[in-house]
Amino acid sequence: MKIGFFALRKFDELGLCEEYSKKYNINYVWTSEYPTLQNLEIIKGCDAISITPCEVSKEFIDRLYDYGIRYILCRSIGYDHIPLQYVKEKEMKVSAVNYPPDCVANYAIMLMLMTSRKVNHIISRSMIQDYSLKGKIGKDISSLTIGVIGTGNIGSTVIKHLSGFGCKILAYNIVEIEDIKKHARYTSLDELLEKSDIITLHMASNADTHHIINDNTISKMKDGVIIINTARGSLIDTKALIKNLKSGKISAAGLDVIENENGLYYYNRMGDVIDNDDLSVLKSFPNVIITPHTAFYTETTVSNMVEKCFASMKYYQDKFENPYDIKI
Repeated sequence: MKIGFFALRKFDELGLCEEYSKKYNINYVWTSEYPTLQNLEIIKGCDAISITPCEVSKEFIDRLYDYGIRYILCRSIGYDHIPLQYVKEKEMKVSAVNYPPDCVANYAIMLMLMTSRKVNHIISRSMIQDYSLKGKIGKDISSLTIGVIGTGNIGSTVIKHLSGFGCKILAYNIVEIEDIKKHARYTSLDELLEKSDIITLHMASNADTHHIINDNTISKMKDGVIIINTARGSLIDTKALIKNLKSGKISAAGLDVIENENGLYYYNRMGDVIDNDDLSVLKSFPNVIITPHTAFYTETTVSNMVEKCFASMKYYQDKFENPYDIKI
């Protein structure tokens, strides 16, 4: 069995591939390039392709199938970039990884602390030697109400870790988790929107959650609310976010993800003219922190993501009971 890795990073993933290739007795080939219809020759002779989030069209899937690829191994917890119904019609299989939720949960909390204390603005002014206090006063997270939308593994971890800060925590999820009730109070979505000082998003991207933060839901929020998103960019209507940042309805935002980030994040675009006007506007706001989808990026997580590609391939090969929550 052989896996063709695309967008493999020599500086952190390649050594792990060497390690796990030997552990699972599965060969691999690799390139640092993102997959395109023009560079798929490398996967000839492979049984699977491993990719990070990128543009995946039906034509792309057809080309994979023609090359004999039957398995798509996503090195990401999300797989919304894959046209799953079309893949299913081709009788191909898709796996996504999971990893310890602490990395993203703690990153979300970091963004809460940074936005509520205006750290982005403070650092920017200190870089030009402005050490005055005017305009830098923040809010103590311990005195705030935090609304957590989505209480899966990451959202639940956010709540558990936040409980040590002494803040009031509200939670919304379709299914309520008993263990979380020790730390947070489940509410309706409307109540959470109305009462939260900070709202953090921890949901998958699908038709039901698309633009869950929009003009209507923002209108129900407190004046001066802070929005945190470390999940998926499509959860927020960016035009509505910008409009309400301009009006002051939203006082700050911490965004590790944005809409239309494919072809942008994880690429070196230094010196390029970026065709993303919304990103340019958001970057101009001193009360917005934007990071390039790096909440997951820790040594532990990267090791998990690479290993579970090989583990998934081993599962498909040997039909062992899968220990890694394979999506099929």
